[in-house]
Amino acid sequence: YVPPQVRKAQDTLDDKKREELGRLKKMVNGLINRLSEPNLSSISGQMEELYMANSRKDMNETLTDILMNACVTAVAMPARLMMEHVLLVSILHHNVGIEVGAHFLEAVVKKFDELCKSDAEGKECENLLALIAHLYNFHVVHSLLIFDILKKLISTFTEKEIELILFLLKNVGFSLRKDDALALKELITEAQRKANTAEKKFQDQARVRFMLETMLALRNNDMRKIPGYDPEPVEKLRKLQRSLVHSSGSGKETQLRVSLESLLSADQVGRWWIIGSSWSGAPMIDDKTSKTQQKPRVGKVSSKILELARKLRMNTDIRRSIFCVLMTSEDFLDAFEKLLK
Repeated sequence: YVPPQVRKAQDTLDDKKREELGRLKKMVNGLINRLSEPNLSSISGQMEELYMANSRKDMNETLTDILMNACVTAVAMPARLMMEHVLLVSILHHNVGIEVGAHFLEAVVKKFDELCKSDAEGKECENLLALIAHLYNFHVVHSLLIFDILKKLISTFTEKEIELILFLLKNVGFSLRKDDALALKELITEAQRKANTAEKKFQDQARVRFMLETMLALRNNDMRKIPGYDPEPVEKLRKLQRSLVHSSGSGKETQLRVSLESLLSADQVGRWWIIGSSWSGAPMIDDKTSKTQQKPRVGKVSSKILELARKLRMNTDIRRSIFCVLMTSEDFLDAFEKLLK
């Protein structure tokens, strides 16, 4: 039972919160609408101030919603506009905290996975893939995620997937080659094998051949053979990023080294890549496993040692076991053996 006056207070609090969020959304929307390369410095500064003045959770959710609405549409978005939006996220990721980029990345990847499964007709998948590619270009995410996405697309290998592979390789292919040439080589070999086995079932044979030619050009580091490849805009914006990021290193240590599987199962297993991210929900380990792991066997130990463990606040079975092993072992080899058991 909630008394009427408490209920009233809660309602007014909810209204107040809704009003605040509405105001915040208007402010962030206004800044995003004006976003362009010349005024990126002032807008990123104003966004940082908003982060300081408001709760991070509210800001992350508001910014992600507005950017997703602006960039994920049924028609292909201009590459320049995509880059500028992602550059803003990367500057905030480096200057405010890694949870900014992590929140945005998770939303984008989940949406991409959902749309890939649903066979959407529009260009939403390409737009989401462009966002992920530029998050990699501007050092928000590690190449591990890009390789995971490429492996997933190659494993399905329909005509839609071929389009997406081509699109992704055109955007980040040469950066991937710099980061991990061996992994890229393996990926290209796998794609060629897949193309050879599935060649009969495609109506558009030329598209598959074109993809394989692009991959070979990439492996041989031949930029001329990739149509429409122009690294100039990304390089220009990377320079701008270096000038706007406060910390001296522009972000190798703040890159999120997270896999596709981890991002998609974040609600079940928690977000280990965000420092201090609280986790709530179903237990991470099944009850069955926790029951079996409950009491590690150590053998008989004297009551004196157990009393000492209690005094030193060894309050769980595993702590008590490790403490008893260390206190009762004859030498390091004996301790090692017992700890392994």
